[in-house]
Amino acid sequence: MSFLIRVQIPDRPGTLGAVAGALGEIGADILGVDVVERSSDGAVDDLVVELPSGRLPDVLITAAESVEGVRVDAVRPYAGVLDTHRELELVEEIAAEPARGLELFAEGVPRIIRSGWAMVFAHRAGGSEHLASSGSAPEIEHLQLPWLPLPRATVLDADDSWVPETWRELGTELAATPIGKPDRVLLAGRPGGPRFRTSEVARLAHLAGIVAVVLDG
Repeated sequence: MSFLIRVQIPDRPGTLGAVAGALGEIGADILGVDVVERSSDGAVDDLVVELPSGRLPDVLITAAESVEGVRVDAVRPYAGVLDTHRELELVEEIAAEPARGLELFAEGVPRIIRSGWAMVFAHRAGGSEHLASSGSAPEIEHLQLPWLPLPRATVLDADDSWVPETWRELGTELAATPIGKPDRVLLAGRPGGPRFRTSEVARLAHLAGIVAVVLDG
């Protein structure tokens, strides 16, 4: 079974290699690495690993954190693949079928930022209007979004009163971005975390801006 591990790695040569070695010792096979954030203190990386059948994911945490200075933010099952060209491919899909643009955007975002789901809403006089969802999104037709219209991409407080109780029970982290204009937004959810980082929100905002140009000309 494949898992996505988000690790914080100190800025020390050979640390990522040491993590790979520790994971290899428990039989985990690294399928891909994606840099989420990098600074002078170190990096936050997403590792997609294949774990032998019968092994519990807790062993991934123990193995990775056996390397000095490494901290695991989260481990969760992962069914996708790491692809450095996925943003471009999504934009091309939307350009080919603009009539389905918002639907394709909602479906593609979870693969890019590795969220659990995504939904698109529009701000209306009577509240929010649901426009599109990814296949994995919770079934919901109407949701009060008091933060609409949204001027810029942001991480949302997952404990706010507007958040459905079931989302809170699952520990769902939330982020949102306008799609070209403040009254049309994409809402992304990551059940169980980890929390969206500033770099991820910036990446989402950049992609939403490109998509808006494609859709609105």
